[in-house]
Amino acid sequence: MKGAQSTCHHSYTLSLLLVSILLFHHPTVSVDVNTLSSTESLTISSNRTLVSPGGVFELGFFKPSALQRWYLRIWYRKVFDQKTYAWVANRDNPLSNSIGTLKISGNNLVLLGHSVLWSSNLTRGNVSSPVVAELLPNGNFVMRYSNKSGFLWQSFDFPTDTLLPGMKLGYHRKTGRSRFLTSWRSSDDPSSGYFTYELDTRRGLPEFFVMYNDIELYRGGPWNGIDFSGISKPKDQELYYNYTDNSEEVTYTFLSANQSIYSRFTIVYYGSLYLSTWIPPSSGWRDFDALPTAECDYYNICGPNAYCKLNNTCHCLEGFDPMNPRQWSARERSEGCVRRTPLSCSGNRFLLLKKTKLPDTKMASFDRRINLKKCEERCLRDCTCTSFAAADVRNGGTGCVMWTRQLNDTRTYSIGGQDLYVKLAAADTVFSSDEERDRNGKKIGWSVGVSLMLILSVIVFCFWKRRQKQAKPAATPIVQNQGLMIGVVLPRQIPSRRNLSEENAVEDLELPLMEFEAVLTATEHFSNCNKVGEGGFGAVYKGRLLDGQEIAVKRLSEMSAQGTNEFMNEVRLIARLQHINLVRLLGCCVDEGEKILIYEYLENLSLDSHLFGLTRSSMLNWQMRFDIINGIARGILYLHRDSSIRIIHRDLKASNILLDKDMTPKISDFGMARIFGRDETEANTRKVVGTYGYMSPEYAMEGIFSMKSDVFSFGVLLLEIISGKRNKGFNNLGRDNNLLDCVWRNWKEGQGLEIVDTVIIDSSSPTFRPRDIQRCLQIGLLCVQARPDDRPIMSAVVFMLESEAADIPQPKPPGYCVIGNYSTWSKQRDRESCTVNQITMSIIDAR
Repeated sequence: MKGAQSTCHHSYTLSLLLVSILLFHHPTVSVDVNTLSSTESLTISSNRTLVSPGGVFELGFFKPSALQRWYLRIWYRKVFDQKTYAWVANRDNPLSNSIGTLKISGNNLVLLGHSVLWSSNLTRGNVSSPVVAELLPNGNFVMRYSNKSGFLWQSFDFPTDTLLPGMKLGYHRKTGRSRFLTSWRSSDDPSSGYFTYELDTRRGLPEFFVMYNDIELYRGGPWNGIDFSGISKPKDQELYYNYTDNSEEVTYTFLSANQSIYSRFTIVYYGSLYLSTWIPPSSGWRDFDALPTAECDYYNICGPNAYCKLNNTCHCLEGFDPMNPRQWSARERSEGCVRRTPLSCSGNRFLLLKKTKLPDTKMASFDRRINLKKCEERCLRDCTCTSFAAADVRNGGTGCVMWTRQLNDTRTYSIGGQDLYVKLAAADTVFSSDEERDRNGKKIGWSVGVSLMLILSVIVFCFWKRRQKQAKPAATPIVQNQGLMIGVVLPRQIPSRRNLSEENAVEDLELPLMEFEAVLTATEHFSNCNKVGEGGFGAVYKGRLLDGQEIAVKRLSEMSAQGTNEFMNEVRLIARLQHINLVRLLGCCVDEGEKILIYEYLENLSLDSHLFGLTRSSMLNWQMRFDIINGIARGILYLHRDSSIRIIHRDLKASNILLDKDMTPKISDFGMARIFGRDETEANTRKVVGTYGYMSPEYAMEGIFSMKSDVFSFGVLLLEIISGKRNKGFNNLGRDNNLLDCVWRNWKEGQGLEIVDTVIIDSSSPTFRPRDIQRCLQIGLLCVQARPDDRPIMSAVVFMLESEAADIPQPKPPGYCVIGNYSTWSKQRDRESCTVNQITMSIIDAR
C-alpha cells in the first residue's frame, strides 16, 4: 500500500512539474483573460495578450512585416484571413526593438521601452482603490477602479483609423476633446497618415469632412434633423445611428441591431472611408459603402455657384453663367459660375433646388428659433443673403440657415438631400407649376400665359418633328467643329438601353457626333493601310482630323453581332466614364446604317499585340507588366465602385486593353457592358456574350454574371500577363487542360515561377522581383477561384497589389467549364473539363 501511495505521489509531483514547464516555458499556452491588474504586465517576449469576453477582440503587440517597429494594438481575433486592426496605442511613437512592457503605474497605463513611449496621461493623484485595465466585448480598452463602475480612461476616446459601434466621433464641450479618425501612413505603416475624418463643429453647422492635411476632400453636408444631407445611410445593414447635440457634446455614433454581425467604419491610407461588415462564420470582411464614391463627392468639384448632377456633370445654378466659358467647356470648372444679373435689395425671387446637399455652411448663419417662413422673410430683407434652407427638415421644416456669399460644394441626388432656396433677380427667375413659385403662395400672374405659350410651342414642335420624320429619318443636321460635331440628337428609332437605372436615366447626354464624310476623310476612305485591328464587331482604323489630331475609328460591320442597342450602350457608357485607365470617347457617327465610334488614338495598340507577339513581348519587363496589371485593376475598380454608375464589363481580355505612348493601360470595348444597381449582387441572361477563356464558369454555364465575373476575367488576364501565354488554346503537351490548370498545378507543387514568361526572368535586373511575381500569381489564383463568393472584390485586389505587407489568403482550385449545373460545382470541381462546343448556351466569341 505504501508503494502504491509513493507511486501516486511521484506521479502527482511529475504532473505538477510538467504543468509548470508548460506554463513557464511556453507562455503562448494560456487561458484567455481580459484584465490586467496593477501587479501584472504585458511584454513582447511573453506573447501574452488580453482577449475580450466572447473572443472577438484581442490586445497585444505586433510588428508590421515591413518595419522594425513594435506597436500595442487591438485587432479582431476571429477574422482569420487577415489581421484587422481596430486601434493602435503608440502609432506615432513605436518601440524600436522587442523590449516593451505594458503595465499600470499608479493611476496610469504606461508603455515602456527605453523610456515611456505612451501613457493614458491621467493627471489625477494616486488612488487608494486598486486599478485594473480591461478589454471589453465591444473592443473598448478601459481602465477603472476594481471595485467601482465607470471608467478612468478608455480607448474609445482616442480612436485611430477605425470607428467601432458605440465609439463616438465629435466634440466634447466640457473637456474640449475632439474625436476623429486618422488614416494610417501607408498600408503597413500605422503612424498617423495624411487623411482625417472628423465631425467639424467649429464652423457653421456640424458636418463631416474627409480632410487631406488642411484641404477639404469630401463633405457630408450639415445635419438636418434626420441625417447629414450628403450622406446616405446603408440600406442593407442592421445599423442605427445616434446624433447628439446638447450642452455637453456634439457627437455621432452607430450601433448594430444584430449582435452577431460586426461592422466598422475605416478611413484607409489613401483617403477613402469604408463601411465593412463581417458575418461569422465567414472568414473575411465585406465592403458595402465607400466615400468618396463618385466625382460629385469630391469637395467643390464644380466650383462656386454650381452643382454636380447624378451623372457627375457640372451645371451652373439657374441665373448663373460660367466664370470662364472656355475653361468650363474644357471641363475645367474650378472657377465656377457668376450671377447673370446682380441682386438688388428688392424684387428678388427664390429658385427651389430639390434633393440637394446643402452648400458648405462655414460662411452661413443659422437660427433654430424661427420657422421657414420667417427665414424666407429674413433673407428677402437682407440685401447680402444669397440663399436659405431649413435647419431641420422635420415637421415641414424649422430653423433657418442663410448664406450671404457664394455657394460652394452643392450637388443633387435622386433620393435624399433637402430643399435649397436660391435668391435670384426677378429678370433671371423662371417659374414652373411644381418647383418655382412665389414663396407667399401667390402664383405669378403671367405664368399662365407663359404656360400656354409653352404648350403651343410643344404642339408646333411635334408637328414639325413628324413632318421631318416622314420626309427623311436621318440624323439631325449639325455644325462641324474641327471635324467633331456637338449637340447631337440621335435618331428616334434608336431605342435607349432598357436597363439604365432611374438615377442614371434622368437626362440624355450631349454626345459628340462626326459627319460620315469627315470620317471618310480622316481614314482615307477606310484604307487597309490605316487598319490597326479587326474583331467580331468590325474593324478599327487609325485616322487624322483636319487639325492633326489622331483618332481611332471603330466601324461596326453590317453583319456585326453588336446591334443598335449594343452600340447605343457603348456610347452612353463611355460618355459617362472618365478615368485614366479607361479609353476616352471623342465622338460617334450614325449615318444610314453606319455605326461608328471615334476614340482617342493609343500609339501602342492593344496589350495582346505586345504580350503574345514574339518580338514585342521581350520589351515588356516585369516592372512594365506590373504597372499594367495595377492600371487595369484600378480601371475595373472605378467601374465597379468609384464611377457614378456601377458597370460590369463582361468582356475583359488582352485585346480590349489598349496602351498609350507611356504604356498606360486603358480598358476599351463597352459594347457588352451592363449597368448594375448599387443594391444588385448578380444578374442572369439567356444570351451569354464574351470571350471563351476569360468567362467565369457561372457565367458561361448558367448566364449568371456579377462583379465577380469581371474579377475572374481579370484573374485570367493577370496570369496571362505573367506567363506570356493565352489561356484559350493553351497547350503544354497535354499535361494541363488550360493555363489556369497549369498555374494551379505549379503553385501546389511550389514551382510557381515555372510558369513565368522567360523574357522577364533576369536576376541581374532591378525590376525583376520574384517575391512580387509570386504574390501576383497568388492574387491571380484568388481571382479565378471556382466559387464567386471566394473571389475577392476589386478593392481588395487593388489593396493586395499595392501593399507588400498585405496578408493574402491561400487560393482554392480555379474554376473550369465543367459539364453540368454550376450550382453543383463544389461537388464536381474535379470532373472533366469541357470544351467550348459542349456548352449548350449561345456564346459570342468577340475577338
